[in-house]
Amino acid sequence: MLRITNGEVYDPCNGINGQKLDIWVEGGKVVAVGEAPPGHPVEEVIDASGAIVMPGGVDIHSHITGSKMNLGRILRPEDHRGDVVPRTEVTRSGVGYTVPSTFVTGYRYAAMGYTTVMEPAVSPLGARHAHEELNDTPLIDKGCYPLMGNNHFVLKYIERGETERLRAFVSWLLKATKGYAIKIVNPCGVENWKWGRKDVESIDDHAANYAVTPRQLLLSLSRVSEELGLPHPIHVHCNNLGIPGNYKTTLETMKAVEGRKIHITHCQFHSYGGTGWADFCSKAPEIAEYVNKHENVTLDAGQVIFGEVTTMTADAPKQYRLHRLSGNKWGSFDVEMETSAGIVPYRFHKRDLANAVQWAIGLELLLLIKDPWRVFLATDHPNAGPFMFYPQIIKLLMDKDFREEMLAGCPKRVRERTLLAEINREYSLYEIAIITRAGTAKALGLTSKGHLGIGADADIAIYTKGEVERMFSSARYVLKDGEVVVKNGKIVKDYYGKTFYVDPPQEEWIEHDIKEDFDKFYTVSFQNYPVQMEYLPQSEVVGAYKRCRD
Repeated sequence: MLRITNGEVYDPCNGINGQKLDIWVEGGKVVAVGEAPPGHPVEEVIDASGAIVMPGGVDIHSHITGSKMNLGRILRPEDHRGDVVPRTEVTRSGVGYTVPSTFVTGYRYAAMGYTTVMEPAVSPLGARHAHEELNDTPLIDKGCYPLMGNNHFVLKYIERGETERLRAFVSWLLKATKGYAIKIVNPCGVENWKWGRKDVESIDDHAANYAVTPRQLLLSLSRVSEELGLPHPIHVHCNNLGIPGNYKTTLETMKAVEGRKIHITHCQFHSYGGTGWADFCSKAPEIAEYVNKHENVTLDAGQVIFGEVTTMTADAPKQYRLHRLSGNKWGSFDVEMETSAGIVPYRFHKRDLANAVQWAIGLELLLLIKDPWRVFLATDHPNAGPFMFYPQIIKLLMDKDFREEMLAGCPKRVRERTLLAEINREYSLYEIAIITRAGTAKALGLTSKGHLGIGADADIAIYTKGEVERMFSSARYVLKDGEVVVKNGKIVKDYYGKTFYVDPPQEEWIEHDIKEDFDKFYTVSFQNYPVQMEYLPQSEVVGAYKRCRD
């Protein structure tokens, strides 16, 4: 048995706020907090004096695998040369700054104390390879969200009002892809793009070839998610991403589910006011006001980081617009009956007014939403910034003076177009533990993650107290399933985590129902489509969500 002693523990799920408590670990689980369990000899002690102890970080939204990530790697050889990670006795070599290779991804997350990461957008047709890459990413547990917002069968069943078939198909698709949650990207808009037609502009526009609107699709899939008892609600990338004035679409999207649970992702990109870039401004206060009044909504920030990024999304029309706006190189591809994707390298400049306003909007959302259990830290890696800048964001949230220092380097008009300078709130370590661990685990329905109670997975991060950004950049110790994998920011053990997936009830008749269209339109055989369990050698089925104490 292992004992972690003398550390200040932050475990919001169990109401522990900086108390000095011993954590006892055995068999990959937390077995006691405080007093030692009787009859268990102590074999190892970690002295956490001068340090804080938190559960391992849980990232709800980070693009780390899949076909779009690979297209990004192909499109950006300069990104590889910019950051080469040498091999050590324990680790393999790798490359990549904004689009790192699988090994580098796992190492960087672990060094920061993160132990669970969810890939938020996988085309069902590409799910097998996505799982191969997830298996190749060390030191973290993971899962993926299959894309459904522009899927032929989803649109077909909603158009016909066939709710039972829709529910059966979604359940089958989750099982076939070994996915975790329903992902919706620019509902109906991508379908229009695939046919060379105009993107939808409101959630009441119709999809090409289907009498279905985004509003209908959002409501229908939110019902299905609820009926199937999925641990995480629909995970939504709203229509009109990145367009001035799109906050109205975001508000309508949140209203469309009629009180059912919904997660809005990278909400910074969906909180824009103005009629164009000339009068572009923040509408984060309006978004925050709605979220504060409606407990069914959670969101992640999509916080902008100044510097190089690689934008990648299943929202192909948005990427074409960004390509035309920036003049940067662009890659795009279509995924048969399901989705599409686009890749555009980009750089956020501190002295660019629009970019600086975008930076401020993400912070406004994190600071203006009162309940930290419903707003989470993320950069939509690598879209708004690489995930290794999370420690900088934490410092911005905890230190008003640091925010003011960065704001002073931005154009003065940012103060006219945002409220950031007027916000005095500073996060506590307890609140940081919520938005990076307890809250994200709760929103995902991962009851063994994000806390240090008895029975929790022994995923534990220990940080030496000091300057905030440096502290969260390099953990003193990280434990994964009770194994020490990081010491003083260095990887010391090669370890592979598990993949989470859901296995909702299946209706056997649905396979016969979809096979005719499948054989007619797909380029792969129906039998070769589902992902076999051999692609998930270490895995865990997650059942219905159980609310942790907050």
